Amino acid sequence: MVRSAWRPAALVDRRPETATATTLVLQAQDWPGHLPGQHVDVRLTAEDGYQASRSYSIAAPTDGDRIEVTVQRLENGEVSPFLADDLAVDDEVELRGPLGGWFVWRPEQREPVLLVAGGSGIVPLMSMIRVRAGTSRAPFRLIYSVRSPADRIYAAELRRRSAEDGGLDVAWVHTRVAPENDPRPPGRLTPDDLAAHGWPPDFEPTVYVCGPTGFVESVAAMLLATGHDATRIRTERFGGA
Repeated sequence: MVRSAWRPAALVDRRPETATATTLVLQAQDWPGHLPGQHVDVRLTAEDGYQASRSYSIAAPTDGDRIEVTVQRLENGEVSPFLADDLAVDDEVELRGPLGGWFVWRPEQREPVLLVAGGSGIVPLMSMIRVRAGTSRAPFRLIYSVRSPADRIYAAELRRRSAEDGGLDVAWVHTRVAPENDPRPPGRLTPDDLAAHGWPPDFEPTVYVCGPTGFVESVAAMLLATGHDATRIRTERFGGA
């Protein structure tokens, strides 16, 4: 099956998102296209033949044979530091995918959508936001939890999109350092945050939650406790390798 095969991909562009996150634009041979929310496996091969692979969410809509992934550099990571810091334009990696069919959003969905991101969990949700902009009028609300303003990935684009698009609302939750004059003190995301910035359960939204395992489990539990339908809650979690 073509999605399970490894294919070569060359780096054609890179751009920093934060001090630790970098978006890589890869040109993949015979890319079949993907849905927002899907991911790929990226494989590196050393000169001595040693191989290592990791999964990364796709950050943007399909653009021909080009795809984008945003890599968060992990301390003591084996793959992410090389991708984030050392992979150079024209260098090649291998990709397998697109992968995943549950944690996806399709433009034909008309119901309200709530996106809840923790840290780099914003990446697949950003793909949904970007696809929606040109294909759908479904109302989106994003609650994005980060340690500090400096950790916001895609901050400028999210500000621009929320200012220009009346169907997209963005709320920030800062867990350690909040901006000056922010009425919300630093702290973890709470049920009050979900109630203030999300959709009420009787609106029957589809909810996508992505982030570290503990964050995702906590948010899912809060959503269920406030009456959201479990069948409408979709989660994607990650942890250190």
